[in-house]
Amino acid sequence: MIEEDFVIKNKFGFHLKPLNELVRRISQFNSSVKVIKDDQMADGKSLLDLLTLCVAKNDKIKVIVEGEDEQEVIKVIRDFIEYDIFQYDSQYEQEQK
Repeated sequence: MIEEDFVIKNKFGFHLKPLNELVRRISQFNSSVKVIKDDQMADGKSLLDLLTLCVAKNDKIKVIVEGEDEQEVIKVIRDFIEYDIFQYDSQYEQEQK
């Protein structure tokens, strides 16, 4: 089991498009993924569960990955949260205009 804490740094936090992509990426793995914010826990492979967490910029989350491919899964999640999620900020801003 791997547990890792993250602070969400992108401008708009977790919203539909980036979460949809994150779920798509990690759903191909066998490990279970749980995401915790405050006292709420969500299935990391469920878009609706993740949306209910209402994760905003600067929120802290804990990700728990457990399974045979947990090392690969946590790397995918880490890369997404630390790098890939930022590409969705400009797309989201343009859509809001």
